[in-house]
Amino acid sequence: MPTLKVVNITPKVLSGTATQDSEPFLAVNPETPTEMVATAFTPDPMNGPLAPVYVSTDGGDSWVLHTVVPGAAPGLGTADITVAFAARGGALYAGILNGLAALHRPVITRMQILRAPSIASTAPMKILVSRDEEDQPWAIAGTVTAGGADLDRVYIGNNGPGPRTARVDVSGDARTAPAPAGFLPTTIEQRDPAGQDGPPVRLAVHPDGTVYAAFQSWRTNDQGDPITNVTFDVVVTRDDDGGVGAHPFQDLKDATDSVPGQRVATDRFVAFNSIMGQERLGGDLTIAVDPTGADRVWIAWCDRVGGPDGVDNTLHVQHSEDRGQTWRQVRDDVTDAKNPSLAVNEDGLVGLVYQRFADNQWTTVLEVTADNWGTAPESDVLHQAPADVPRARGVPFLGDYIRMLAVGKDFYGVFAGNNTPDRANFPVGVTYQRNANFTTHQLLSTDGVTRVPPSIDPFFFHRAA
Repeated sequence: MPTLKVVNITPKVLSGTATQDSEPFLAVNPETPTEMVATAFTPDPMNGPLAPVYVSTDGGDSWVLHTVVPGAAPGLGTADITVAFAARGGALYAGILNGLAALHRPVITRMQILRAPSIASTAPMKILVSRDEEDQPWAIAGTVTAGGADLDRVYIGNNGPGPRTARVDVSGDARTAPAPAGFLPTTIEQRDPAGQDGPPVRLAVHPDGTVYAAFQSWRTNDQGDPITNVTFDVVVTRDDDGGVGAHPFQDLKDATDSVPGQRVATDRFVAFNSIMGQERLGGDLTIAVDPTGADRVWIAWCDRVGGPDGVDNTLHVQHSEDRGQTWRQVRDDVTDAKNPSLAVNEDGLVGLVYQRFADNQWTTVLEVTADNWGTAPESDVLHQAPADVPRARGVPFLGDYIRMLAVGKDFYGVFAGNNTPDRANFPVGVTYQRNANFTTHQLLSTDGVTRVPPSIDPFFFHRAA
């Protein structure tokens, strides 16, 4: 039977923290799955020029901070940050929004692509690319062999200058080359959106070199302050040559208009920046490919059924068996949800994790299915806690995304949530590193005595086959 564990990854030395450490991400080294790097909106405890990442070398049981990310802002660290290991060789890559740039008025979004030789490195990560006016970098990587050498193919999805803002930066050989290490931006939107595309560009890489990139193509854009009413199409693009050919991400053409990018769903609605449980909505998207067959791919997103008059935020999952050309819906019955993340293991099991707001609680749920939800999936609540504790310090509260991935038969992931130490909040159990009293439901500082108020922490989970 599979086993589940949940770990609060805040180290004991940060037991006194009460910051909003939200929007987590995770990378697992495919060669050595006990090695992991996690990220969140975590400031440097010393307020230095570098931001930290969380590092585990024992399969997620314990975590330490490596302060290695350039561009830390005092009290913030970086803005968005995502990380990825190459398939072989152990190199670690990151896409970030520089925290110092985010302090500018007016705000500058400065995307940077970074590299470290291994998880063991404590030197500052090397800056390979630095560009302004790009948002929400999403890192994923693979490794191919050519001419007897391993080449790291690295992909950073991002939302760049408009109006066709959905793009992917690709390097075909990023491991040791000097900056910019071959990275070139490719615009994957081939139609004319309304002002811009949605912020998320999500990626799935298959070992045979097939790469999928999904995005939300905004069709109408009724700009408000702060809420913007948007209708969008969910679009999937594909590249059959690793994104390194002459015409990247143009191998999947729409069945209706023959434009590169198959429209999975059209005219979906979201009230972008509307609030549910102290969290902003809009931009939920995830895609995953079966590692045993690149033909089989899954996508999920959230939208408001009923358009402007609706009240929900419904999670939809669709599946393709022909490399993204045709799709069928397999799940559409989870309302008031956000932050879906999909992964597929080597046995073809599909994992879906998401966060749902109901009865004034945020609940983080992991589902695993062997038959595309044809029967009830294996379902576990990883975390549940009041949505109004703590009071939000701006948005995002939990984050605009969470992350799950599969390595071999196992699923690994991270999410953010209320860190009150209460066993009732963790139905499958939990381990804390930071000082906590589960009898009094009280966080304690580094001295083990001083009380610390609840806040938002990142949590790691692992479903072992």
